[in-house]
Amino acid sequence: MKIKYTLLLGGLLGVFPLFAQMGGKNVFGFLNLPTGARSAALGGYSIPVQDATVDFALNNPALANEKMLGNYSIQQSLMPSGINFGSFATAFPLHKGNIVPYIRYVSFGTIQGYDPIGNPTNTFTAFDYQAGASYGFSLNPIFSLGVNAGIIGSHLETYSSYGMSGSFSILATHPNELVSGTLMVKNIGIQLKGYTQGNAFNPLPLEVLGSVTVKLKHAPLRFTFTGHHLNQWKIAYFDPSILPSIDGLTGDTIQPPKISFIEQLGRHLSLHAELISKGILQIRFGFDYHRRQELKLEQLPGLAGLSMGLGLNFRKFTLDYGIMIMSRAGITNHLGINFTLNKPKKSTV
Repeated sequence: MKIKYTLLLGGLLGVFPLFAQMGGKNVFGFLNLPTGARSAALGGYSIPVQDATVDFALNNPALANEKMLGNYSIQQSLMPSGINFGSFATAFPLHKGNIVPYIRYVSFGTIQGYDPIGNPTNTFTAFDYQAGASYGFSLNPIFSLGVNAGIIGSHLETYSSYGMSGSFSILATHPNELVSGTLMVKNIGIQLKGYTQGNAFNPLPLEVLGSVTVKLKHAPLRFTFTGHHLNQWKIAYFDPSILPSIDGLTGDTIQPPKISFIEQLGRHLSLHAELISKGILQIRFGFDYHRRQELKLEQLPGLAGLSMGLGLNFRKFTLDYGIMIMSRAGITNHLGINFTLNKPKKSTV
């Protein structure tokens, strides 16, 4: 029964990246969860902008920059059934570049165990974590590079699994700072120890992403276009159990529905928008077509795939709140605080 519990929880982990039909092929799927409230409000992605949002560098290491120095980020997200995840990060200077150490975690709470005939047994806990650091530096006024490395752990009842992960990215910023773009490869790595003996070296959810952001010159608006899962063209799910059928009136064979080129292309695109006024209030929106198609209810699609949030900027700290609408079944709530202490001096190391 312990093995059954492990398999059940492992299946849940495959769902958490919010790409429902792509789960189950990799381990440590929590690596694709949003890194913070602002990221969640923008659809779960980090836009290619170098500002003071520390948790952006957890996802895209090329975003690590001097504006993050002395800042601390605490992020907390709540999912249904008592599941929660979050992160803690800060930034330090090096002689060349900046480093952002961090910890990410997912807590599944307390889970009731049962024996083969349904009688309750002991309760147990389950949690995942990643501890690592992102390092970014500027090659010149236009290009910045970043690398990330971390260790991963997962504990399900008495079973444990460990692995290593890495990412790298490049950021290009136009001299007018109105246009920037990034290309990133994340979740490079492997599982070093499996939950059971002989079950190791499974792949991580490797993904290639590209983003372009445009800020309007005479308006406080920024629009971002993200292409995700660029390393895998067919990400739309097709049920293999659907077989050709026969039309009862004409006798013609009806083939199972196919996913068109335009549909597949749309599945790779995510759109984000921010109102970035100089005042206290910031407003954010995001839309992921793939998430909507995979998680919506057929008869009641509602606002599935939409995300939104706001930020309150004060002199010493920023409060961020974001929600991601999965379907009518529920939403996830994300809260984050970024606060500033004394700015550290540039290191000579």
